[in-house]
Amino acid sequence: MSDPYPNTIAAIGKALATGECSSVEITEHYLQRASAFDGALNSFITLCAQEAIEAAKRADEIIAKRQHHALTGVPYAAKDIFCTEGIKTSCASKMLSDFVAPYDASVIKKLRDTNAVLLGKTNMDEFAMGSTNETSYYGAARNPWDTDLVPGGSSGGSAVAVAANLAPGALGTDTGGSIRQPAAFCGVSGLKPTYGRVSRYGMIAFASSLDQGGPMARTAEDLALLLNEIAGFDKRDSTSARREPEDFAHSLEESISGKTIGLPDAFFDDSLDASIRTIVEHAIEVFKQAGARVCSVEMPNLKLSIPAYYVIAPAEASSNLSRYDGVRFGYRCDNPADLEDLYCRSRAEGFGEEVKRRILVGTYALSSGYYDAYYLKAQKVRRLIQQDFKHAFESVDLIAGPTAPSPAFPLGQDWEDPVALYLADIYTCALNLAGLPGASIPAGFCAGLPVGLQLIGNYFEEAAILNFAHIFQKDTDWHLATPPGFG
Repeated sequence: MSDPYPNTIAAIGKALATGECSSVEITEHYLQRASAFDGALNSFITLCAQEAIEAAKRADEIIAKRQHHALTGVPYAAKDIFCTEGIKTSCASKMLSDFVAPYDASVIKKLRDTNAVLLGKTNMDEFAMGSTNETSYYGAARNPWDTDLVPGGSSGGSAVAVAANLAPGALGTDTGGSIRQPAAFCGVSGLKPTYGRVSRYGMIAFASSLDQGGPMARTAEDLALLLNEIAGFDKRDSTSARREPEDFAHSLEESISGKTIGLPDAFFDDSLDASIRTIVEHAIEVFKQAGARVCSVEMPNLKLSIPAYYVIAPAEASSNLSRYDGVRFGYRCDNPADLEDLYCRSRAEGFGEEVKRRILVGTYALSSGYYDAYYLKAQKVRRLIQQDFKHAFESVDLIAGPTAPSPAFPLGQDWEDPVALYLADIYTCALNLAGLPGASIPAGFCAGLPVGLQLIGNYFEEAAILNFAHIFQKDTDWHLATPPGFG
């Protein structure tokens, strides 16, 4: 199916504003592509065709009156972890397979207020727990570069939808790399904002001190346009940061000459595929040619991020998921013998294996006699990792490195070895522990598969990250590549 319409948010916005196409036309185009291609990709859990067309008609009326915003009439997709009023929000779990939220998450409401058009809810790892999208109750999403490979997770469906041109942009969430790693595997751009930059209200919780919503799209410019609308203080979220509104697209074109990029030794260890190391090194050369300086930075505690993360995240998950008990909402087992049977069977039948594994690990880490040995020690390590980043940013403007240690790997690989799967997040989860912003952008190909470059900024320095990413994308065309058959 040929694509007569632009496939970036910025280009679609301009086409709508100048009357080159209508929102109804572009929305119908993406819905048709989703119907044609998603059977093979499984990137959507729910397509909202009727609601999307109605929203597009309203957007066209607003555009005709010249009362539109940058995203008015622009289609997008949202990870099925964001509550959407009147539309199923399942978190890719049997536990919530029939749940229809009575309200919108803050980010959904913000986009609805701009009259952007929601195409549907995308597939994900169950309750965002996974790095491959294989824990979804609805089956794994598939990488459009090779449908036998994982798309990454947990925001795999959003990455697939953007990569395959089923949506020009999407929302994801990132708890330990869940925006950046699938962006790398699928060859798109993804941004994890600073913790607190984007409201978590209405975003179903996995690990509350780590979770952060963010945008996924083809270009850094598109990430900036989405972030402009979803960022901001929200009084309904106690962790929301009070920050003045910011135009993240304003500084995209600024020169990076004289800026310093730090390369942590821990990001270039034996875990890194040699081909990816070469691609990242070539990407750094692009910045050097633009006038940036490069230096090595010592961050000795980064190697502890995986063990710290996989104590803290399951501990918070065990607490957050205790509300799913078969009583108040969610899945309820049939014919329980008594209250204890109701609790036990509803949770055993409603949760998948990976979710149950993490609940058990987290409960153990928080239990009497083990709290100090595991959870408290992990929090101390978390502080050391934060201090490593703090010291690094005293001498550099940005930190760069690989997003993942390898390109996308086959579905089912290492499924019997959860620890091997956890290592897919080895270069990403430290940012969540520290609360820092980071992005992954396409930087090349390894054996025909996309490779991501990770860019990390200081707190609330998303504009700087997007500036570097945009400069890179002006000098390269990796972000323009489309999987064969999905052009």
